[in-house]
Amino acid sequence: MKRLESYFKGKTVLVTGHTGFKGSWLTIWLLELGARVVGLSDGIPTEPSHFVAANLQERIRHHLVDLRDPAAVQAVVSETRPDFVFHLAAQALVRKSYAEPLLTFHTNVLGTAHLLEALRVLDKPCVAVLITSDKCYDNVEWVWGYRETDRLGGKDPYSASKGAAEIVIRSYVESYLCGDSPIRVGIGRAGNVIGGGDWALDRIVPDCMRAWSAGQQVPVRSPEATRPWQHVLEPLSGYLALAGALAEPSGPAALHGEAFNFGPRADQDYSVRELLDAFAGHWSGGSWQDVSQGAHCHEAGLLKLNCDKALYHLQWTPTLNFAQTVQFTAQWYRAFYVDKPSSMLDTTLAQLRAYIAAARDQGAPWAG
Repeated sequence: MKRLESYFKGKTVLVTGHTGFKGSWLTIWLLELGARVVGLSDGIPTEPSHFVAANLQERIRHHLVDLRDPAAVQAVVSETRPDFVFHLAAQALVRKSYAEPLLTFHTNVLGTAHLLEALRVLDKPCVAVLITSDKCYDNVEWVWGYRETDRLGGKDPYSASKGAAEIVIRSYVESYLCGDSPIRVGIGRAGNVIGGGDWALDRIVPDCMRAWSAGQQVPVRSPEATRPWQHVLEPLSGYLALAGALAEPSGPAALHGEAFNFGPRADQDYSVRELLDAFAGHWSGGSWQDVSQGAHCHEAGLLKLNCDKALYHLQWTPTLNFAQTVQFTAQWYRAFYVDKPSSMLDTTLAQLRAYIAAARDQGAPWAG
């Protein structure tokens, strides 16, 4: 695999969900690679927002479009004529999916179909990486990692919507985006992503940062739940590597339509309690309270991914260990809440460059 710059420099890249947590980090990375970035989102999802804190609205073409509007999605794709698409836009909160299941299904399932339909009639080569979630698997909470061939499912509306989106993607790949179609598709599955700039509700790190920055204690629902925590740059490096592989002349036949897991190493599972204690070591006065006795919606106790397929086909491996992941994340929020720069772009770029350097030292092909 070549360095990422060789795939994206000078290319037009459409990012859906560019105003969100992962989307804003991806947008900054693509700009760093020399891409022309076009964003599609229905708004800025949180306040504060990484997208706003980094002043990204001044650096890209920014379309406010709801994925549930097929004509509007079609118009953006037709106008943009992208070389690459990264589809991250979604209703991404499990607890919100219980409160608004129809919104969740409409956005995550039909929204994905609307994008695929727009790509179906695009008359030029384009690589699309569609992001679902590790929650797309039928989670029986076994101790080994799920493989891409394991059964899809989902007990909650969010998880079910991601499994259903994968079925929609498979249908389009097999029915339309095959043979002479110039569109090549890859699927990325990842979860439990943390990092600076996430302010979504009902996520443990944003909840902690909001509370601790105000000198408050944070309530925690499931301190013993175990998760394979990973920094946001880890799956993004996988998505970019997958897109690059699909863009290779010899790559699409083998990888087109395939799903790939992107997660930390198998020994990097830590409980919420361990995560909180690690963060508290970087944030003076940070404390939390166990409120797990109350009645709560179903949440998985254990979910991990097997990433051997990404290693074999993409030569992708994670770069950061748990301690580094926590350190990167805590330092970003400390810059935001304590140093208070006029823009967080320099902080984000510094972490991105440090991550790429670490990956290069470890021999990651995409880092050169």
